Amino acid sequence: MGKFSGVDAVVDRAVGQTIVGANILIALNGDLVYGRQAGFLDREANRPMAPRALFRLASVTKPMVSVAALAMVEAGRMRLDDPVTRYLPDFRPRLADGSAPPITISQLMTHTSGLTYDLDIGNGRPASGGTGPSDFDLAENIARIAALPLAFLPGTGWRYSAGIDVLGGVMEAADGRSLPEIVKARVTDPLGMVDTAFWPADLDRLAVAYADGTPPTRMGDTERVKDGDGFILFWPGRAFDRTAFPSGGAGMIGSAEDFLLFLETMRKGGAPLLSPASLPRLTEAHTVDLDPAPSGRGYSHGWSIYRDPSVQNVPCKPGTWAWGGIYGHQWYVDPASGLSIVIFTNTAVEGCNGAFPNDVFRALYADLGA
Repeated sequence: MGKFSGVDAVVDRAVGQTIVGANILIALNGDLVYGRQAGFLDREANRPMAPRALFRLASVTKPMVSVAALAMVEAGRMRLDDPVTRYLPDFRPRLADGSAPPITISQLMTHTSGLTYDLDIGNGRPASGGTGPSDFDLAENIARIAALPLAFLPGTGWRYSAGIDVLGGVMEAADGRSLPEIVKARVTDPLGMVDTAFWPADLDRLAVAYADGTPPTRMGDTERVKDGDGFILFWPGRAFDRTAFPSGGAGMIGSAEDFLLFLETMRKGGAPLLSPASLPRLTEAHTVDLDPAPSGRGYSHGWSIYRDPSVQNVPCKPGTWAWGGIYGHQWYVDPASGLSIVIFTNTAVEGCNGAFPNDVFRALYADLGA
């Protein structure tokens, strides 16, 4: 049996049952110690998953846009405590009492703005979270988000939201370039992430998207997939539509190899993207007093932080970073253990919110004797 026999067993059980294809990469102290491509990139065409396969990243986009924003803060283009209205004067969502309290850039990034992902309030102008259909530009999407009611006074609660889509508009206004140009200049080009952008680098390497089922089913032009008590609306064709607005919260496409490079860069201190002074913004939870449930986690300016892993009975060390992408991805960085873990699949939502990534995560620590 190999060193990672537990991880292999989890993958073997899932592929073909709950997962169509996966690319899993694990680095320990900077060395790639596990890399496995399993299942299919395109099941119907009998094309196996391959290294450097491209995936619709969904919320895996958020960390890269957030790091680009922090780089702009370092460059003096904007400040975290700036009100959003300094850059987007018309962005004034309201509370139930009709008031429009100020929202800061920091609150957008930490999901404490009062915005949510409830993007259709029945007014005939639903906003987009970057995974579903849209036939309007970024400015129109931000206007639609501004028309949605705030769930709470900014800074007094935490709720996952479309705030990073608004952040993208702020960044464009502050920089003068488009969001794709900003992320390219401040994140992907400096690291040589040639596979990662807001459009596919190579259409032939783009993994087909599948929806949960027994077995999973190939997604159609649009697909509603159950997620908890609700549904997620997917539009896989967004990847091919150059007119689709650049979603800072969910719009990028890239490879597991590129994203591991990004995570390792951050684990090692952030250079050349950020100075050490910016790292606490990403490595520390800034929502400790706003945890909506006793989860043992908080949120930084880019991802979640396991403050107390024992609350969820997970084997990582305190201070581990983690997040995912609803198209079927999860990732983790455990700085205390020197681990970076990328789990990319083409199956929604199992590869993100299902048992598969958690089972891989737990099996890894068991394999390492941690």
